[in-house]
Amino acid sequence: MGSWRLLRYIVRRLFNSLPVFVIVSLLAFAGQQLVPGDPILAIIGEGEFAELASGGQAAIEAKRHELGLDRPVIIQYLSYMERLAHGDFGRSFVTKEPVLRMIGDRLPITLKLSLITFTVNIGLGLVLGVVAALRPGFTDFVATTWSVLGVATPNFWAAILLIIVFSIKLGWLPTSGWVDPFTDPKSGIQHLILPVISLGLFGSATIMRQTRSAMLEVLRQDYVTTARAKGLKESRVIIRHALKNAMLPVMTIIGLSLAGLIAGSVLIERVFAIPGVGRMAIDATTFRDYPVIQAIVLMSTAAIVIANLVTDVAYGYLDPRIQYQ
Repeated sequence: MGSWRLLRYIVRRLFNSLPVFVIVSLLAFAGQQLVPGDPILAIIGEGEFAELASGGQAAIEAKRHELGLDRPVIIQYLSYMERLAHGDFGRSFVTKEPVLRMIGDRLPITLKLSLITFTVNIGLGLVLGVVAALRPGFTDFVATTWSVLGVATPNFWAAILLIIVFSIKLGWLPTSGWVDPFTDPKSGIQHLILPVISLGLFGSATIMRQTRSAMLEVLRQDYVTTARAKGLKESRVIIRHALKNAMLPVMTIIGLSLAGLIAGSVLIERVFAIPGVGRMAIDATTFRDYPVIQAIVLMSTAAIVIANLVTDVAYGYLDPRIQYQ
């Protein structure tokens, strides 16, 4: 695939994704309106709500007007889309801070956690998948059993279980919190171990299962037998011939696992009290902070779109027969 054709394909895919963002923003906006309860009560709390109510309905309506919640829903949505077209995500109902600044403060934490987990997922999943395919028997049984447990175990339940065992019972690792591993490597790694295991358990197990299945199929192909007959080193046969050809279906799982990290980080950040975007999403949902919720939903959509695009581009590298028009 030529570089110009690749660039044109990427631009076209991103342009074609614009309707997806519009539909997602519309669904997110409509979903917020359908949630029962008074958003003013959720935003300002019962105490201040009672204080406003004691001053008369006019005080509550004034607060509603201040937040722009007294306008028709369609006008609110069109106003939001107009601001969004100018790069303005609005201000938080709760903190009054610009939403973009709030996300910018927490996004690096979520990105570091997700990228470290993603790297561990790929490395662990590929290595165990290849080893399980090459060594049937006890090794294959152990790796397969681990993958089944990883797929069947919810990440939040695994997080709670790991905290009970390794933090409360054994006292080896901290129960919660966040320390930047690039600022304080020792403490940062200690705080990362349990969240990374919990968040990456499903992803690495899925990659391992797909790698094992793909490798078993590829190892039976004639070109692998021919490469071995020519006297090539076994490591070169496995890496250059078998693994590269087995990576095509595995790449799909890797792309899905990358997108799944966004959703999984919401619960994990909450369980381990990590001040990332996932925890902010739960807080925003609790307090009905509409601008923050909408921004996080759009950011998650962008992450999924980019993950799918990277996966499709990787297909062309792994299999030159694939051409993108």
